Amino acid sequence: MDSDLRRAAVVALAELGRSDDFRDRADAGHSLAAFAEMQEAGEPLLGLVLDPRDTFVTRRTAEGLLQRKDRAGLTIVASALAVANDNHADWIHTAIIDVFGIFSDDLDEALRQCEEMSGDTDGRVARGPVGCTRASQRSIPFFAPHSGVRSVCHSVSP
Repeated sequence: MDSDLRRAAVVALAELGRSDDFRDRADAGHSLAAFAEMQEAGEPLLGLVLDPRDTFVTRRTAEGLLQRKDRAGLTIVASALAVANDNHADWIHTAIIDVFGIFSDDLDEALRQCEEMSGDTDGRVARGPVGCTRASQRSIPFFAPHSGVRSVCHSVSP
């Protein structure tokens, strides 16, 4: 793996993520998700999940991160949900349903990782997964405390 080229790709995608065009930002977020394990990608990805101008960017970036089905992607989504407003949280939840709403094995693995993350020393990461729940009732996990959005959400104060 060429770490210099990977860093250059992250820099280029982060720059694209600052575009005025929502389509550029959405493409940047979805593509940048492939580099979520790199420290340099964390803040730009978090910013794109919480894009203040267009929730399509939120959804595409969250989908890309969740499709990784690993801790790096889930950590950024959980961190975003810990501070997301209701509108962003709804679109992130839609991405969660789209990615984990079909195969129970994928959902169970995501829930296992959420349980691990709830003990994280980073407050944003630890607050994010508190709403995880089991899929036995055909529920979809909702990773953040969020008032009145879904019946599967737990009302837990951070």
